[in-house]
Amino acid sequence: MPEEATTPDLVERMREVFEALSSRDFDALANLCAPDAVYESVAMGATFEGVAAIREFSEDMVGAYEGFDAQIEENVDLGKGIVLAVVNQRGRPAGSSFEARMRYAAVGAWVEDLLVRITMYTDIDEARAAAERLAEERADA
Repeated sequence: MPEEATTPDLVERMREVFEALSSRDFDALANLCAPDAVYESVAMGATFEGVAAIREFSEDMVGAYEGFDAQIEENVDLGKGIVLAVVNQRGRPAGSSFEARMRYAAVGAWVEDLLVRITMYTDIDEARAAAERLAEERADA
């Protein structure tokens, strides 16, 4: 009988993060995060530390929309537990008739199969450079 892979598929795990947000499954989102995980939004200048804070922020953010969907356009494992995802997000703000759209990048840092840090960037090139730098730093450690 062949052995099963023990290395988690981090590209798949990153996809699960955005699927959980899109389906408003905050329990699934929390289960993907390490207890002391950190969510950072560069554009907002905001940081949320710990699963409870990340969950509360995510519930508030997604809850502001009557319709919300986040689809990954590009999802790349850069090695050493670093994943870059380019995301297209859309949603109809509650009480509104228009659809808001946003394209951004998320840099996820994983330890085994748990997300320890996710940083959102509106500048895709800045995110790509940050992800590559982080993967190099982890390779040197």
